[in-house]
Amino acid sequence: MDVALGALPFEELAIRRSSLFEYLPGIALRTCSAEDLVVMKAFAGRGQDWVDVQRIIVRQSGGLDWAHVWQQLQPLAELKGPSETLTRLERLRREFGG
Repeated sequence: MDVALGALPFEELAIRRSSLFEYLPGIALRTCSAEDLVVMKAFAGRGQDWVDVQRIIVRQSGGLDWAHVWQQLQPLAELKGPSETLTRLERLRREFGG
């Protein structure tokens, strides 16, 4: 479980875009959008995060709002400094995004 406190503008936006997901009758959790989860996972960039990103792309089967993902991830990637984050995500999008 990851917890976002809303310290960055992206985190505040992710919280505003979140929705309730009822995983059992009468029991719901507030979850972020698939796009915001892709941004968080790609920014973290650990091995399992990239596996998760691939699974999200496949599960959403072409339904991700890539404009939102790029708009949010690019400034975060710049804060992180030189990395392969954007290139790697684009490669996964092309390979698994349909």
